[in-house]
Amino acid sequence: MTFVVTENCIKCKYTDCVEVCPVDCFHEGPNCLVIDPDECIDCTLCEPECPAQAIFAEDDLPADQQQFLALNADLAKQWPVITAKKDAPPDADDWNGKPDKLQELQR
Repeated sequence: MTFVVTENCIKCKYTDCVEVCPVDCFHEGPNCLVIDPDECIDCTLCEPECPAQAIFAEDDLPADQQQFLALNADLAKQWPVITAKKDAPPDADDWNGKPDKLQELQR
């Protein structure tokens, strides 16, 4: 099993989760993070650290977020690894909790 970054990370991109990851499985895109399912060891450390509550265990993914399992796997192959916490975008709090952000994802 893996953990999955879901839609609410888009345009929030808080990186609190990155600091606690023992295997560096997070990858950073322009306005979102993803988890490499091949690297994730299912340690559960990242999920409670996400201020946007955008990380779910694969088995607990909400039905409307299922596409993010494949999206994480695909984008993790394209984006660089991130291993240190960074400042969130200045408008992250404004985007936190907004629905239908998939069209805002920058690849």
